Parts: sequence; structure tokens; C-alpha cells
Amino acid sequence: MSRIGKRPISIPAKVQVTIDGASVSVKGPKGELSRSLPTQVTVTQEGETLLVTRRDDTRTSRQMHGLSRTLVANMVEGVSQGFQRRLEIQGVGYRAQVQGRNLVLNMGYSHQVHIEPPEGIQFAVEGTTNVVVSGYDKEIVGNTAAKIRAVRPPEPYKGKGIRYSGEVVRRKAGKTGKGGKK
Repeated sequence: MSRIGKRPISIPAKVQVTIDGASVSVKGPKGELSRSLPTQVTVTQEGETLLVTRRDDTRTSRQMHGLSRTLVANMVEGVSQGFQRRLEIQGVGYRAQVQGRNLVLNMGYSHQVHIEPPEGIQFAVEGTTNVVVSGYDKEIVGNTAAKIRAVRPPEPYKGKGIRYSGEVVRRKAGKTGKGGKK
């Protein structure tokens, strides 16, 4: 049995859920999300909770059960509270700033890197080296943060680059100096 799939999803006060066959729409103060779920699972609303159940006990149904429950729970949490992803910039001269809605990165290239946010995403810069990506769709927030990190991923020798907040970068030893084989 899926332990995640069995857990009910509580609906906050300002969130409205509409179930239409295999599609689920969630509307809240932050925005509106809808998703089409696989046919192996069904979503039912009982008062202030949502229950995700599977139709049978096949392997694909069991796989989709926990996934579908997590996707619906993320939709409910996103439209009520939203999601954030924090990035840290390390390196001399590396910095970020917000111009309008766009994020402008100075990452040691010959040009600045401009990143436009997708629909529903906001950028914020704390100081000049901490970037906060926020929005109501967890998938888009994560993808946007990954695109920002891909501009200059952290390198293993000095640790310079863009990393997620709390990410541990394994460091390598540099050259050992004189000696060695010829």
C-alpha cells in the first residue's frame, strides 16, 4: 500500500477545488492551477479534505497513487502559500539584481545574463548574492531555479558559481605542485 497516497489532503479556507472526471482544478489567493490525473486514480472531496484512491492493485496504479496525491497536495499548497527556492552566488564580482521583472546576473562573462520569469514567477534579490525564486507552481519554481543555477554551476576547485541554499559542493584538491612523472 502507498503510505503517501493514503494520507488525506486538507483544504485551507480560501481554496476552492473543482473535480471534473480526471482533471482537478485548484483556485486560491495566489493563483489557479489545474492538472489532468492518470486514469488509474480517482480524487474525491469529502468536506474539507481530498482523498486520492486507486482503481485496482496493479503496479502502475500503485505507482500513480502516491504521485497523484503529491501533485494534488502541491497544487493546494501552492495556491494557498506558494513555494520558494533560494540560490546563493559565490565568487568575486559575481552579483545579481532585478530590473523590472527580469533577473540580471553578472557572472564573469563578457556580457550580463538576463533571465525573464515565466508566468507566475517572481524574482527577489537579497543583498547582491542571494536570489529568491517564488511562485505558486512548484514545478515551474524548481525549473526556473535550475535554469538560473545552470548559468554558472558551482565548480569543485574554488566553489565559485551559483548554488542552491544549503547545497554542499564537494571540493577537490588542486595541483600538488612540483614533482611527478615526466
